[in-house]
Amino acid sequence: MDDFGARVRGELTARLSPRRADTHTSVLGAGSDDLEAGRAYLHALAGTGLAVPTWPGEFGGLDASPDELGIVRGELAGFAVPDLYPYLVGLELVGPTLLAHGRPDQCARWLPSIANGEEIWCQLFSEPGAGSDLAGLATRATRDGDEWRVNGQKVWTSRGAYADFGLLLARHDRSVPKHRGITAFGLDLRAAGVEVRPLRQMNGDAHFTEVFLDDARVADTDRIGEVGDGWRVALTCLSYERGASTAGGTSGLLDVGRLVSLARAHGCASDPVIRDALARLIIDTRVMAYTARRARDTARAGRPGPEGSGMKVRGAALFKTYAALATRIIGAEAALDPHGEWQTLFLTAPSISIRGGTDEIQRNIVGERVLGLPEEPRVDRTLPFAQLPGSSDR
Repeated sequence: MDDFGARVRGELTARLSPRRADTHTSVLGAGSDDLEAGRAYLHALAGTGLAVPTWPGEFGGLDASPDELGIVRGELAGFAVPDLYPYLVGLELVGPTLLAHGRPDQCARWLPSIANGEEIWCQLFSEPGAGSDLAGLATRATRDGDEWRVNGQKVWTSRGAYADFGLLLARHDRSVPKHRGITAFGLDLRAAGVEVRPLRQMNGDAHFTEVFLDDARVADTDRIGEVGDGWRVALTCLSYERGASTAGGTSGLLDVGRLVSLARAHGCASDPVIRDALARLIIDTRVMAYTARRARDTARAGRPGPEGSGMKVRGAALFKTYAALATRIIGAEAALDPHGEWQTLFLTAPSISIRGGTDEIQRNIVGERVLGLPEEPRVDRTLPFAQLPGSSDR
């Protein structure tokens, strides 16, 4: 492992700048649509496998073990790494999902451009009538020879404003139960029949979108998995989304040391209430890091499971606590600068509880799959989708 660490350190030293203590980046793309910093970073690491260390070597990775992955993450901490938010769906969700379900030709076609930042992906999952109940989606895919015609609407599409491709879920069969009638595709967002409209959030971000599909054409060669296998593809992607982020979970995105410095600068570091809050945050962050490692390692081993849901709930709470404590330390000043990073962070925090599956959905998963609690009654699992209430309107 010493040799591996030395090789990683040598590659990073040759390609990246050291991390400066006073360098701050945006978090989860908040207040920034900077695509170039992330693309330059991924270009710099091209050919090393360090941007996607767990991917197979044939697709630009290192086939890294969990221990080797930990070494890569540890070494990266000493270098300037930009906010990779625009690229994370491709790197951490779509890439692993393609490796699990995609054909070799699809992996060869899509993965290299994901790894080097040339192409950005988003998820085309949620719909106005199917958010938390994702399997209730109504966007239709109709087979037309070697193509599919897709009609419907997606919403809450993060990164949709600048994405090149989307991992699309569409319903190909309304005569079977809702989980069985779904097929997955890779959709070119520049194709005819695709319209992307921005949804501006309260923190000023506009990369959040709704996507309208009007007879959009998708080649059958862009179908991911078998016809009717879309729900399984979706579960794989969602498992990675909940647990295996490149930053190592929310704990990797939040610098508690900055809050300690902030408290000192504002003269409240000796306040016992502030000190207690900081201590609790440090402890929770460390626990979160261990939770993230466990979720990531099981996902990397091909067994993404409920650990990711537990991490999602814990991470959302941690993010909101961090943002609230920062504004508490700064005081009213945090709300006065409309372009200030702390105000942006504070306005971003509430959204964490509904990104990537709501806290309520995650708690259901933990309750049923970890604690063994009885499942909630679900009367719509066996009925054909066309017979479900409201399905005729969608």
